[in-house]
Amino acid sequence: METKWLEDFISLVETNSFSRSAQLRHVTQPAFSRRIQSLENWLGMDLIDRTSYPTRVTPAGLVFYEQALEMLSQINGVRELLRGKRAAAQNSIDLAVPHTLSLTFIPKWITQLEEEFAPINSRLMALNVHDAVLQLVEGGCDLLLCYHHPRQPVQLDPGRYDMLVLGREALRAYARCDKAKQPELVLPGRKTSPLPFLSYTTNAYLGRMVDLIVSDAKQALHLETHYETDMAEGLKMMALEGRGIAFLPESAVTREVKQKLLAPAGDGRSEFEIEMEIRLYRERPSAARPGKAIVARLWEHLAEKQKPASSKRRVPASDR
Repeated sequence: METKWLEDFISLVETNSFSRSAQLRHVTQPAFSRRIQSLENWLGMDLIDRTSYPTRVTPAGLVFYEQALEMLSQINGVRELLRGKRAAAQNSIDLAVPHTLSLTFIPKWITQLEEEFAPINSRLMALNVHDAVLQLVEGGCDLLLCYHHPRQPVQLDPGRYDMLVLGREALRAYARCDKAKQPELVLPGRKTSPLPFLSYTTNAYLGRMVDLIVSDAKQALHLETHYETDMAEGLKMMALEGRGIAFLPESAVTREVKQKLLAPAGDGRSEFEIEMEIRLYRERPSAARPGKAIVARLWEHLAEKQKPASSKRRVPASDR
């Protein structure tokens, strides 16, 4: 049983709507329904009466609702207690990061920080975007690193959370290279012969980015899904096997493109790619939740780096 199932069920009872709860929990309605069913399977009883409309909680569901609230309270209380007792807690930075960025961006970024800032002890949680955001909101991490696009924004209150843009990343189509070092498959494909497509699952953030590319393309893309996963690394491995076209972050395939194992499959057309920001978030320190000193120092360092050179204070010669 997963704690997010409890959170899903509590939301459903309080909204009385599958669609509204799915929206609040940042998942598709089919995925949300599956998670409620998984909870029911784990308990061995129905919590929702599906024979009536609107949604109605069964008597067992009403009993379980009270228990779910208590269980979540106890779990969160124990988590905070143990975090407070972790010896290295105040000297370690907890990072919540989507899987792809944990493999491509984080290693080089940590190395760069240690060269420019100070040695860093860190704990990395590699998650999907939704769960990574929840870690920050629920106090489970110090920093959140994630992709952002204006049409698929990360919904965090700017009055409560600080944000820095650390970089940008292009998402584009790639295919295996042939013997002439050219892509074996090239967009847009033909209606009579659609290209084999390696797709993200519907709840993946990068999958929603691909949907934007497809919907915005001036020329229709003819693709036939042959494989699905929520991991960019999994799609890359299938593309290397010549199984189809995959839309991948540029940083995830730098080595493979350089070695002529993969090549862009968009025929050089910018309409078949999209650019995302790489953003870093933290909860803004307050009197009630001051946060860690190491995180505050790191944030100050990163914010200072982003200031234009002309705005940085010049140190008088007498003070040097």
